[in-house]
Amino acid sequence: MIGADQGALNASDPRLNGKKLRIGIVQARFNAPITNALANACTAELLALGVQQKNIDLVLVPGALEVPVALMVMADQQKYDALVALGCIIRGETYHFELVANESGAGVSRVSLDFQVPIANAILTTENLDQAVARQVDKGRDAARVAVEMANLLKEIE
Repeated sequence: MIGADQGALNASDPRLNGKKLRIGIVQARFNAPITNALANACTAELLALGVQQKNIDLVLVPGALEVPVALMVMADQQKYDALVALGCIIRGETYHFELVANESGAGVSRVSLDFQVPIANAILTTENLDQAVARQVDKGRDAARVAVEMANLLKEIE
């Protein structure tokens, strides 16, 4: 039954089997210490879930606003089972934070819906650097797990 278990999945759950999956990752370079940690955690978790290194593609873009267009190009290639969006937006003193957070989030969702490809959105939106650092590893790992689970779910639904 699809979606029957509402609890957290463990690595032995077949929904987290990444052995046959190809995953694309788009990483924003802005706030690189955070996004590098996100990418490292995400990649390590994908490998732990069985995704082969040769089936993980990582592309870098300047910032969070550029993530959706790179995702769109990757989705259009129709060779990825799931995609991952990585970035870090930290609130500043101007409205720019809301603009970047809202537009990047909406763009990621639009690509996912338009191309019917799951995208794990791990573009962090935090109030300060400490919050970003506190979340960088867990959210990178979570993104990998979401990508694998959703890729397997869509294969099951099809």
